[in-house]
Amino acid sequence: MTNPLLVGTALPHFDDIRPEVVTPAMDVLLADANAALERVVGPDVPPDFDAMSSVFTVATERLSRAWRAVEHLTGVADTPELRAVHAENLPRITEFFTRQGADERLYAKYRALAANADAARLSPVRRKALANWLRDFKLGGADLRGAQKARYTAIQERLAELSRQFSEHVLDATDGYALYVPEPDLAGVPADAIAAARAAAEADGRAGLCKLTLHFPSYLPVMQMGRNRALREKLYTAYVTRASEFGPAERDNTPVIRELLQLRQEEAELLGYRNFAELSLVPKMAGSPGEVIAFLRDLGHRARPSAAADLAELREFAAQELGIEQLQAWDVPFASERLKEARYAFSDEEVRQYFTLPKVLEGLFRIIETLFEVKIVASSAPAWHESVRFYRIERDGALVGEFFLDLYARAGKRPGAWMDDARQRWLRADGHGLQTPVAHLVCNFAAPVNGRPALLSHDNVITLFHEFGHGLHHMLTQVEELGVSGISGVEWDAVELPSQFMENFCWEWDVLEQLTEHVDTGAPLARALFDKMLAAKNFQSGMQTLRQVEFALFDMRIHAEPGSADHVQATLDAVRAEIAVLVPPAFNRFQHSFSHIFGGGYAAGYYSYTWAEVLSADAFSAFEESGVLDLATGRRYRREILEVGGSRDALDSFKAFRGRAPSIDAMLRHLGIAA
Repeated sequence: MTNPLLVGTALPHFDDIRPEVVTPAMDVLLADANAALERVVGPDVPPDFDAMSSVFTVATERLSRAWRAVEHLTGVADTPELRAVHAENLPRITEFFTRQGADERLYAKYRALAANADAARLSPVRRKALANWLRDFKLGGADLRGAQKARYTAIQERLAELSRQFSEHVLDATDGYALYVPEPDLAGVPADAIAAARAAAEADGRAGLCKLTLHFPSYLPVMQMGRNRALREKLYTAYVTRASEFGPAERDNTPVIRELLQLRQEEAELLGYRNFAELSLVPKMAGSPGEVIAFLRDLGHRARPSAAADLAELREFAAQELGIEQLQAWDVPFASERLKEARYAFSDEEVRQYFTLPKVLEGLFRIIETLFEVKIVASSAPAWHESVRFYRIERDGALVGEFFLDLYARAGKRPGAWMDDARQRWLRADGHGLQTPVAHLVCNFAAPVNGRPALLSHDNVITLFHEFGHGLHHMLTQVEELGVSGISGVEWDAVELPSQFMENFCWEWDVLEQLTEHVDTGAPLARALFDKMLAAKNFQSGMQTLRQVEFALFDMRIHAEPGSADHVQATLDAVRAEIAVLVPPAFNRFQHSFSHIFGGGYAAGYYSYTWAEVLSADAFSAFEESGVLDLATGRRYRREILEVGGSRDALDSFKAFRGRAPSIDAMLRHLGIAA
């Protein structure tokens, strides 16, 4: 059989990728990539864009595409065997990309390409790709020599291993917790969540009980709706102490976090920066850690009065209506949901009955088709789980992109929601023509139960739109150079613009009525209920804004301040004392599962969610001015933001769409916070 990871330009057969095929495939691909590296730096390949791409980019793209497939499977279909083979090969993959990113011979060849007289005749897209490569060589240690270069390489390999460990500890701690309770303990919890818990317990041989886990479809309904306060406290405690010193030592992320921070600081100093935050910001829009911290503190200052009022109201309501004299962290979701019901006369559970997944997808697809002049067509491709679906995006009958849709939570699947690229748009340098993009769109919603369609909360709908925003950025690009196609090359603090932009549609009546159909009656969402939802849109927005500021400021400070590795908790405590209006209990170990910055790519970059929200809110205000489904505005947004990808600076793309620089006013207005 052909190794499914060695299928050339075709999509991998995910259902055939077994742990035993990974190492043989990486052996072949690494050998090919190393051979290509030696060839491209030699005299037979001139410093010419096409000549170098046809040799080197072809080989490295094939390697990275296959490895992304393996990494994707560790996130959505993890097994001990797959985890072991991933751990075995990760150092080899990291070593190659670290080494090629710092290869002085390759760096010299790219510098020669930039100095070549023909470089002036390169297209703007290729000039941007070349400028990014030269920048990334510097950031990749290409200017280092001898012992410094060896140390840099060792740091990269260890950082990759530590990030892997961090994510695995969070996954294992999440998967490893189960609480079996009698059904009366779940008073107030929605019926479908109880049915799922009952079925899960029966599957474990615990008939007559209900199984609760720390996966969100199980955890959140209890925290929001469950009237059993002791049960809420128990679940909350388990959730916020995952992968910490309060659990098994082998899952404790405390030493992992410390070493990650120490190595990131050392990496920054090797490259000539004072701290990792400075290094992280080089390819971003923000100019310095100080600029980011000032931005966050200013936003926190603006949001704090609103947040303080939110908390005072919640405490008063909890005391007077719920008999909770001392509001605790495990009471906040429950009391907030009760207050929202009392103030706006509706509940999330009531709304959820209207958001059946098939109807939401149908409406979402129609919006995308209308605004961006495409057609989404159900298709088929080998996938990693029977619930995964596959679709094509077409325009005028021509293929634009494709995507896998994996929406349901399950064991072995990383919590959260994300978009990954399986393949990028690229006019291939090996003569195989145009390669169209493919995306993985992943969420963790509650699966259908008892033959009924899956029901989404409105927050779930927002999450789905968010990930589709990333997917559209990746799939609708018209750029054909690999390094700046789709989301590649986009400044990290602007990459959330298209995702957060899409969230705004979830608050528009003309959009929402296309997404709803009551699970029992088939009736669409009533306008009166939508008006209540809209009135509640900014419910506790001050507290929510401060929460994001807290996370982002903690991230920036621990990556900017000397010695932070030795006082992570103290830094977080200081940030909370400065920012939060409701400080969590002392045992809260949020940082131990903060995968964005310790297991993902957001280190010294979590602020980008809020930074990009300024851009996205301002961009959406153009649709508010012209009509939210206005075709001309949609076409301009597609052409100036989505299609150009990373081929020009994000600020230039924003100005091309909006006609001016971004303003914070629209975000503050959307949040209901006075400027």
